[in-house]
Amino acid sequence: MDGSGGGGDGGGSIATPVQKKAHEAWRIYKYYLDKTTPHSTYRWIGTLVVFLIYSLRVFSIHGFYIISYALGIYLLNLLIGFLSPLVDPELDLSSDGGASLPTRGSDEFKPFIRRLPEFKFWYSMTKAFCIAFLMTFFSVFDVPVFWPILLCYWVVLFFLTMRRQISHMIKHKYIPFSIGKQKYSGRRSSASSGGASRAD
Repeated sequence: MDGSGGGGDGGGSIATPVQKKAHEAWRIYKYYLDKTTPHSTYRWIGTLVVFLIYSLRVFSIHGFYIISYALGIYLLNLLIGFLSPLVDPELDLSSDGGASLPTRGSDEFKPFIRRLPEFKFWYSMTKAFCIAFLMTFFSVFDVPVFWPILLCYWVVLFFLTMRRQISHMIKHKYIPFSIGKQKYSGRRSSASSGGASRAD
């Protein structure tokens, strides 16, 4: 009994440094990942580069179309989460009897909160491209399919899903992007500061 306990302790002491190294590597990875948070433009440029590398890989070997189809379905789900509000107005309407979005000028302004934040959207998309790229090096995933049918099916699915999402946005009067408002306030502030400098 003591011998087996000692073996267990020895196994635990061997596993502990490995776990420490793995935890340290994960902590360093999270540190650098968190540092990329404010640099959204560079993050999306990097994702575009990864997408181009994956596309060149698939086109050069003329295969792995089933992986591309599965990747497209996954990206479509991510896009829907990115465009959807955190609280669905239809569910909120049925639960407490009031809409979550302001309907009158006197109502309190509630900013649009996404179900899938931009950073998680970018991270999940980039990770999906990397995993799909790695899968193209294993022939077991190269299932022979007629790719034009998959492409047509994905386009139809994309069209139907986006039509439903746009009709939901029109029905509940929300826009998932606030880029225009931010630029307008910036231009206004810069114009007012420019006018002040001219007056000086």
